[in-house]
Amino acid sequence: MSQSGKTQSHTRCLTEGGICVALSIALSYLKIPVMSGFGGFGGSIDFVMIPLIIFAVRWGLSWGIGAGLVFGTLKYFLASGASISWVSIIFDYGVAYAFVGFAGLFKKKYVLLPVAALVGCFARFIIHFISGITVYAQYMPEEFMGFSGMTPVLYFTLYNGTYMLPNTVIAIAICAMLIPVMKR
Repeated sequence: MSQSGKTQSHTRCLTEGGICVALSIALSYLKIPVMSGFGGFGGSIDFVMIPLIIFAVRWGLSWGIGAGLVFGTLKYFLASGASISWVSIIFDYGVAYAFVGFAGLFKKKYVLLPVAALVGCFARFIIHFISGITVYAQYMPEEFMGFSGMTPVLYFTLYNGTYMLPNTVIAIAICAMLIPVMKR
């Protein structure tokens, strides 16, 4: 590829990345909060991961991780992010959304877009889980969803699952519907 072709490709990637991050920011305002009665830490059902997943699959792992990191950081500052410390900001926003970029492991494999969505969503879940058992464990309530005597592992699996499972199902379903469009 010529130098001009590389510059055009790089410019296109950055432009698409900016558009996908902006779309994810806009989508972050359309959400269904699910955590108000579950300890108040946060969590919602939304569509923010879909543009990030599509971008990661189009441009690959490193660009996907970068776009997720930019989105997560901006989301904290622009979309009413909540945290208890700078560590929770880094984990629950920057790193968690950067890990959605693992969908980029399926670069240009549009027929596997739902699998890429599953991988990106699961990677984000893992980071939220790690953040829960390391940063938030001391704030864990005595009872959750009618269960008492919870361990941090069980609590944060259930807690993060209450919003990540619906988000994952939505992302997989929408990505499956987008396969014909993406293959063009």
